[in-house]
Amino acid sequence: MKEQSMHLAEWIASMIEIFGILIIASSIVYATIYAIWGLFRRSPKEVYAKCRQQIGKGILLGLELLVAADIILTVAVELTFESVGVLAIIVLIRTFLSFTLNAEIEGKWPWQDSSAEQEV
Repeated sequence: MKEQSMHLAEWIASMIEIFGILIIASSIVYATIYAIWGLFRRSPKEVYAKCRQQIGKGILLGLELLVAADIILTVAVELTFESVGVLAIIVLIRTFLSFTLNAEIEGKWPWQDSSAEQEV
């Protein structure tokens, strides 16, 4: 029974990873199509800002799903001190990436007032 649950957890984690990758890839495709189409109708600065925001949101969501898949794999399949340590490092790196990407998308650091007009 334990082997079946391990295979199920591996399968679920793989599906979540694929979904995360698809979200990142689809946000890049969407932003590219928007950029090509938008250059005929909007200013390049506006198109660039929208594309950058769209790709950033896709990467953030994709990273969250990839972290979830890593957690499932580590907890359900291979729970060792080494795998937990690797998971901790991966989560720290991805959390830092999420934090900085979110700051880029929002245009401010989380501790800044929302009315502040400072650039990140």
